[in-house]
Amino acid sequence: MGHIHPSAVVEDGAQIDPSATIGPFCIIGAQVVLHADVIVKSHAVVTGQTEVGEGTVIFPFAVIGEIPQDLKFKGEASRLVIGKRNRIREHVTMNCGTEGGGGLTKVGDDGLFMAGCHIAHDAMLGDRVIMANSAAVAGHCIIDDDVIIGGLAGIHQFVRIGRGAIIGAVTMVTNDVIPYGLVQGPRGMLDGLNLVGLKRRGVARGDITALRAAFQMLAQGEGTFHDRAHRLGEETSSDYVREIVDFVAAETGRHFLTPG
Repeated sequence: MGHIHPSAVVEDGAQIDPSATIGPFCIIGAQVVLHADVIVKSHAVVTGQTEVGEGTVIFPFAVIGEIPQDLKFKGEASRLVIGKRNRIREHVTMNCGTEGGGGLTKVGDDGLFMAGCHIAHDAMLGDRVIMANSAAVAGHCIIDDDVIIGGLAGIHQFVRIGRGAIIGAVTMVTNDVIPYGLVQGPRGMLDGLNLVGLKRRGVARGDITALRAAFQMLAQGEGTFHDRAHRLGEETSSDYVREIVDFVAAETGRHFLTPG
């Protein structure tokens, strides 16, 4: 069974699973839903129309579900939905959505959000995302599964980062990043593939070889970046390469980081 510390403030209307634990001096808002085995450690704030999935742990001084840092926000109803088994460390902030962005900020399952991270309004994060200390994701971003964002990195609003990509520390990302891409440098450059991540996930050698060849074609082939990606789609039999092609072909409001 869970436990609610006597010093915690749980507003009327909050839905707290009996197995959830709320530590000392926490504030839990009236529209909050905490699912089974959620742990909110001391001095954390969970507010707004926020749902926290099973087994997620929120560490001290995190502020989850506050209103967006967006001057266009006029108090409209919006939500934050956090999935299962996330670890949300000290001083992390996650904001609810805005009417103009769809009204929803969403975080998937099994993520690790290290101290001081920020997830802005209307961002969509997949499963197993890792954000190192003081990294920030701006509004309207889409971060796919298995992405790693290094410490002090910043992701510009409306940017998409494809599955399995890795962003180096102290990197500013202003354009879309292809799946499995490696981005580093103060002004982020697409500098290769996340080969370490691919190997850790047990991706077959043949697929890694196909990805490396695809990256070379994207970097050095004839025509525009989109032309090269289109030709890849016609020639490849690898599902991993096809994922990159589909990502490039998808609708986006930004350009792409291209191989330097």
